[in-house]
Amino acid sequence: MTETRYAKFAIGQVVRHRLFPFRGLVFDIDPVFANTEEWWQAIPEEIRPRKEQPFYHLYAENADSTYVAYVSEQNLLPDDNPQALRHPDIAELFERDSKAGTYRRRHSTSN
Repeated sequence: MTETRYAKFAIGQVVRHRLFPFRGLVFDIDPVFANTEEWWQAIPEEIRPRKEQPFYHLYAENADSTYVAYVSEQNLLPDDNPQALRHPDIAELFERDSKAGTYRRRHSTSN
């Protein structure tokens, strides 16, 4: 019987990477690794994450750029930096509560 794992972080939560200097907004979650074997093998073995854990799709940013990242749960920490994220795709799916500094999904208006 397989153990049921629950994601530690939620869609709309701001997180930061444990090892590398970037932060991001969770916009999707895979319950276990769901990327290519080539992607996984490209990670140096000494820091390669386990596949049997949630992986998060992030609208990510560092000091130089914005991008989409795919990160294992073991490599993420909650981020309490109050500064708004600047990734250009965030506004399409999320709105920010400037008082609380949190993000929530926009309600879809399409039928």
